[in-house]
Amino acid sequence: MRKLTYFIACSIDGFIGDPEGDASAMVSLVDEEFFAFLRTEYPETLPTHGRRPLGLDDLPNKRFDTIIQGRASYDLALKEGITSPYAHLREYVASRTLGESPDPNVEIIADDLLGRVRALKAEDSAYDIYLCGGAKLAGALVDEIDEMVIKTYPIVQGSGMPMFEAGFSITDFALESVRTFGNGIVVRTYSRKR
Repeated sequence: MRKLTYFIACSIDGFIGDPEGDASAMVSLVDEEFFAFLRTEYPETLPTHGRRPLGLDDLPNKRFDTIIQGRASYDLALKEGITSPYAHLREYVASRTLGESPDPNVEIIADDLLGRVRALKAEDSAYDIYLCGGAKLAGALVDEIDEMVIKTYPIVQGSGMPMFEAGFSITDFALESVRTFGNGIVVRTYSRKR
């Protein structure tokens, strides 16, 4: 069974973006050391349009072959005229309002999100599934998340978009690893306790 991995950036106080979802304050903190980590350990999480100018088109997928993101996350790319932000992966966007996909590489999941995610997890593949966000999607899929890789940036936002937009429920995860970087970013990996 493939894992659904919530790979997410957040502030110290647990926000993944400002109230509108903008995470540019965190992106600006990425330095050479941290970028090398992403390029080496999680190359497929770098968007296609960001890989090309850096000459990283040939980076092989290491962990993921599929991405699921919510409508708000996908809209960030659409606003820039990018219809397939992760063209190097199979792309799914969870949306009841988007209607038709603007790109043949992007499949819209309008109904039975849980059933579709469970079917993807049941596929025979050596790769896992990258849950990109945002908060509503993560909240809807919290019971399906097998692993969380949380990139905590050394900023406090005070308010904004939370990691999960869901009702109160305690879900146990076990800390698997912690990695720190000179710029203050901390990457923690958690696995769901079964």
